[in-house]
Amino acid sequence: MRRVVVTGMGVISPVGNDLESFWNNLTEGKNGVGMITRFDTTEQKVKVAAEVKDFEPTKYIEKSQVRKTDLFAQYALAAAVQAMEDAGLKSGENIDAERLGVYVGSGTGGINTITEQCNKFAQSGPKHISPFLVPMMIGNIASGSIAIRFDAQGPNLPVVTACATSTHAIGEAFHAICHGYADAIISGGAEAAINEVAIAGFANCKALTTCEDPESACTPFDKRRSGFVMGEGAGILVLEEYEHAKARGAHIYAEMVGYGNTCDAHHITAPHPEAKGASRAFKLALQEAGIEDLEKETIYINAHGTSTPLNDKSETLAIKLGLGEEAARKAYISSTKSMTGHMLGAAGAVEAIASVMTLKTGIIAPTIHYEQPDEDCDLNYVPNQAVKADVTLAISDSLGFGGHNGCIAFSKLKD
Repeated sequence: MRRVVVTGMGVISPVGNDLESFWNNLTEGKNGVGMITRFDTTEQKVKVAAEVKDFEPTKYIEKSQVRKTDLFAQYALAAAVQAMEDAGLKSGENIDAERLGVYVGSGTGGINTITEQCNKFAQSGPKHISPFLVPMMIGNIASGSIAIRFDAQGPNLPVVTACATSTHAIGEAFHAICHGYADAIISGGAEAAINEVAIAGFANCKALTTCEDPESACTPFDKRRSGFVMGEGAGILVLEEYEHAKARGAHIYAEMVGYGNTCDAHHITAPHPEAKGASRAFKLALQEAGIEDLEKETIYINAHGTSTPLNDKSETLAIKLGLGEEAARKAYISSTKSMTGHMLGAAGAVEAIASVMTLKTGIIAPTIHYEQPDEDCDLNYVPNQAVKADVTLAISDSLGFGGHNGCIAFSKLKD
């Protein structure tokens, strides 16, 4: 198979709206969780979320188009513009338009548009529904809009697998390049679901924490964990075939080396208690990466780490089963969701970016708010402070409602 490298990255997140600020704030342990400002939470069970701050869409989109574009797609376009500028790719100049693809998904798509337009329908009737309702709400529109923006005429696949969406989008893009279907793919995910309906829905299915203290609401792997905190934003990685990137003198962040995709086939929201599917995703990614001896690797895992009682326990087991007990105990593990909240369909891509930056910088972002160890979560979660390590293998896993499991692996480039 052809080799695949990362040549560009862009991010919109609760802790920074560009790669530099995002990474600096992660490594400094900055908390992106706060009180919800988007709507009145008086009647809501949930009062906190990790909102994107100071986002200015007109930096990336024409003013006339902003009102015709749902917030999730605005985030996606913004992150894609950053990533493509970082990569230096230009369709028709240094890459054939038909060899440039887009794999960008979203878990909930244009849920803000749907909520707003349903309210308008209830108040004023059908005549007042926007003619842009459908193109604004459909989950594939971010992928389509990015393709239009960058004249990407190659394969286009907007994956939807709930919280595993962008991990799967990156993984499928990796395989598409490996097998020769494209030379580069703009890959990742976007989400903007912090509104009154989505928050109420997640709260009523007992997924969200009802803790009202932003400093203790999101506590991955901690015994106090009580549910996840909703986040939002977008993460985009430009994946490129190695020889193509090398020929044009591209800056290479890391090499993508493995991908695992499995399903628990167990429950619509709960993970498998024996972590069978999740552990197999780890094994498949490592097998494809060709890692023969994990003991020789310095491993970092950006865990799904949602701060829910069931996930963190079963994910800890998945890591042990997937890597083996000894390698799992030696690995550095952190949940950057402790700072960004759970960005749903964007989470995997943003966490992949954090994984790649760990390889590049040798700095491991911490799991903040970690105070009370849990006997069921007994690995090294890099508590509260960043650490330095010469990481050689970075792994990111995502686990979504429906039992979807995704795992992707990156390494430093080896000539």
